[in-house]
Amino acid sequence: MADKKLKGASAAASQLAKAPETKAEEPASRPISPFRELDRMFDSLLARDWMHPLRWERMSSLEPRMPRVDILDKDTEVVLRAEIPGIEREDLDVSVTDRTVTIKGESHKETRQEEGEYYRCEISHGSVLRTVELPCDIDADKAKANFRNGVLELTLPKVKEAHRRRLDIQS
Repeated sequence: MADKKLKGASAAASQLAKAPETKAEEPASRPISPFRELDRMFDSLLARDWMHPLRWERMSSLEPRMPRVDILDKDTEVVLRAEIPGIEREDLDVSVTDRTVTIKGESHKETRQEEGEYYRCEISHGSVLRTVELPCDIDADKAKANFRNGVLELTLPKVKEAHRRRLDIQS
């Protein structure tokens, strides 16, 4: 009798093994998204406070910042404007080649005795560095620079005047 029960149980088990998978089981068998897996790995490997914004600010003060620039391509010249707040004119170094402009600068931290503890300290001190490629060849010997209110403006005459001409589109 016990043999009949065992044979019946093994037959039922083999039928279950042969049965098609139900839709409820499919999500568990789907592959995990690689992006979700990366997020999970980063969350498990890195401490939560490592991503704190103040830590990023401290780390970023170790490397030079990149000033924001506007480049205007005119017919006879290229005008470059760069935002460089907190740096004095004497602490700027600008070099020009035929196709690039490099802007370097460094701000010096004031040393003064403060009483009390800082509640917030956001004023950054450090350096700026950026090399920008120009849209055309310029005459570096005739370049002019002006620095006012934290904005550096370079006027860079073109080697050849860009002749713009309107083209008629034919059908």
